Amino acid sequence: MKRNLSPELLDSLPPASPEALRSRQDLVRINQIMGNTAWFIRTAPPLARPGECALEIGAGDGRLSLQLHAAGLPTAALDQFPAPGDWPASAPWHTFDLRSAPVWSEYPIVLGNLILHHLTMKELNALGDQLSACAKIRVLLFNEPLRSLPTRFLWTLAAPLGGASAVTRHDGRVSIEAGFCGDELPRALRLDPATWQWRITTTLLGAYRMVAIRRP
Repeated sequence: MKRNLSPELLDSLPPASPEALRSRQDLVRINQIMGNTAWFIRTAPPLARPGECALEIGAGDGRLSLQLHAAGLPTAALDQFPAPGDWPASAPWHTFDLRSAPVWSEYPIVLGNLILHHLTMKELNALGDQLSACAKIRVLLFNEPLRSLPTRFLWTLAAPLGGASAVTRHDGRVSIEAGFCGDELPRALRLDPATWQWRITTTLLGAYRMVAIRRP
């Protein structure tokens, strides 16, 4: 199944529109059902060293960052949009496009949930080069859609049954088609096996998960 990037409807909607609000509610449920948030909470804190702070890229509403902080891992957020109104003043929020963010040197752990599938191969190459060039970054954790025919078929059946909105049903299919399989993500990020060791896992519900750790 060839990777294909198409525009997602949510990206073109006014943030406060009923359709956008409904789709974001759908995404919260999807993350719960797929166990995405639970995976980050289970995986990220044990990899942190005392005093370290993680950075979530493409943080959206900041929900994951706050949940990781509550689980014991201080987490800053980066997004192209400003922080939500209820974001705590004590937590850093960086308003940048992740393609040109100047903050990598501040964080040894970089993570993201359902964000990298939005990027072209050229953009993934450039992002990976930035991450590898920053010697302080030693852990990368990303959760993305698994690109496969079974995942797309499962979504086609389950999304309507689960009450997903038309926007979410469309964007879910597009996300799967732009997702990853095999070692595609670490290779797209141009992670050097001599510098990084990585592990890819997938789930029956269609999650593609990468943990990469910089070699000593």
